[in-house]
Amino acid sequence: MLFNSSTFALFFAAFYGLYWLCRHSMSARNGLIVAASWLFYGWWDWRFLGLLIASSLLDYRLGIAIEEASGLKRKRFLSLSVCVNLGLLGVFKYTEFFVESFAQLIRSFGGTPDWPTLHIILPIGISFYTFQSLGYILDIDKGKVKAARDPLQFLAFVAFFPQLVAGPIERASRLLPQFASPRVITLAGIQSGLWLILIGLFRKVVIADSFGPLANIAFSQDPHTTGSIVLGIIAFAFQIYGDFAGYSDIARGLARLLGFELMENFALPYLATSLRDFWRRWHISLSDWLRDSVYIPLGGNRQGTPKTVRNLMLTMTLGGFWHGADWHFIAWGVWHGLALCCALFFRSITTRLPLWIRWFGVLGVVGFGWLLFRVPDLHSAHLMSLALLEGSRPIWFLSGCLYLLWFGLPAIAIDLAQHHFKSPDWGAYLSMPARILLQGLLVFLIAAAWKTEPSSFIYFQF
Repeated sequence: MLFNSSTFALFFAAFYGLYWLCRHSMSARNGLIVAASWLFYGWWDWRFLGLLIASSLLDYRLGIAIEEASGLKRKRFLSLSVCVNLGLLGVFKYTEFFVESFAQLIRSFGGTPDWPTLHIILPIGISFYTFQSLGYILDIDKGKVKAARDPLQFLAFVAFFPQLVAGPIERASRLLPQFASPRVITLAGIQSGLWLILIGLFRKVVIADSFGPLANIAFSQDPHTTGSIVLGIIAFAFQIYGDFAGYSDIARGLARLLGFELMENFALPYLATSLRDFWRRWHISLSDWLRDSVYIPLGGNRQGTPKTVRNLMLTMTLGGFWHGADWHFIAWGVWHGLALCCALFFRSITTRLPLWIRWFGVLGVVGFGWLLFRVPDLHSAHLMSLALLEGSRPIWFLSGCLYLLWFGLPAIAIDLAQHHFKSPDWGAYLSMPARILLQGLLVFLIAAAWKTEPSSFIYFQF
């Protein structure tokens, strides 16, 4: 069930009516959220609903056990949760990758491995709800949160449908208490929630889905040319940002309609003037999770430069591997890790450079990273990297540039408006006539670009 589908619109309308009827009972609302979230998730493939329920119930019980236990017993409960959560992620997401990688290694030595391909289906959202649930367990062990005693509150926290399949990855200390207190739905909350949904749909339906075809053409070009690759990188940069930030905006808007507040997951990442700044702005919930659960426990930057480099590389490589079970995702994480390490070594030089040069440098590093992210394999990445140096361009280069300009300007305008008003809810700062006019224009453009067969969100595959 996709946010950009009529099916979801009907689902949410029916749910919202029932949610309003349950306004006098917090438990009834939590129960309704759990039921609706399970329906929402099971709509894609009901067979994996049991996986979500079972892992949630296990972590609910283990959270209480960890809080009440001490010493070796506490460590065993913690280890069980970590092993089960990462084990499920490993089986469904990485088993085929390791099997195929091992087979390729055997072939490189002249062997002929002959075993059946597993074709394991990846449950949507497993990376997101696994990290959210595991983060809850780790925070209990660190004493940052108390274990939930109400099963409905915890099940709703893990399966909350606005952010279930593509985040943001919420920390228990922020979201879980919201299920334990009455939700106050205000007119201002409804207005800002609808605004976020509208902006999110515009980013996805009008911007991301328009840049997708250009990125597909450019990356499938044969032979590759410098011009086609540059156009492809720029198109994909717009596409993935519009797609993922659009999902996050819709998720935050839906949550706000229900009286919840989700964290901001994107903060104008393409305006970053350093790579560290970029990762504070891009997929913020994952960056925070990796920082708190991997980088800092490894020692962060407290143990000297060599270990800081090691910690950065391990963290970013894991971040790349989290995105997908393929070597090009690992290469993407390694690329960002190396770039962060270089920025660490040359910080005294780069900080003296003009702001626009630093900004342009970040875009170059991030842009080549998007090439590694978008290609189907490392061989394609190698060929396209070589083609970048040739200087040739396709016959459709000029029309591609005009296409980028046509759809890129409104995308840039949205970010500039958010930067100017310093808020994702910048529509609230407009005068009433201007806001009505802008909302009407956005609705018209979304309706014009709406598809009867909606495209999926890119991060559903992660």
